[in-house]
Amino acid sequence: MQSKKTMANHSFDMLAESGEFMNLVLDNITSCVLLLDKDMRLQAFNNALKTIFSNKTNEDLLYMLCGEAIGCAYQIEEAKDCGKTSKCCTCELRLAAFDSYLNNTAVYKQHIRRPFFNKHGEREMKDLQFSTRHFYFQKEKYIILIIDDITGRTTTPNFPE
Repeated sequence: MQSKKTMANHSFDMLAESGEFMNLVLDNITSCVLLLDKDMRLQAFNNALKTIFSNKTNEDLLYMLCGEAIGCAYQIEEAKDCGKTSKCCTCELRLAAFDSYLNNTAVYKQHIRRPFFNKHGEREMKDLQFSTRHFYFQKEKYIILIIDDITGRTTTPNFPE
């Protein structure tokens, strides 16, 4: 006898065969979902990227470095590529993504506070919750980075900056 959970998972597997279905799911969730390669370049993303990180709403973000695509304030202020700023060596997003890629480590619901630029060119602090995982697709290794903007929704004052 199958449990309801087993049946639900099986039903989802059948729907997952549809690329259209998966695109609809990804574009209708509020979490920012980024698919990154080994160089931290965007290979795919959902619509929430332009909602949470709105500094480049009309640009093609595909293949941009992660920090550039999300409007990292350090990357913009120092006018350096993502991965080459004075803050990159301690960036929790970057470290978690590389840890997942290199060590097959899953990072789950980590919190950070970081400055980003919005579409008006204004610097703003964001409180983020993120998770990372690695996976293989067609013999290539990727990182999935899932980010939620929790700014204003948390009472925890001890975010790393």
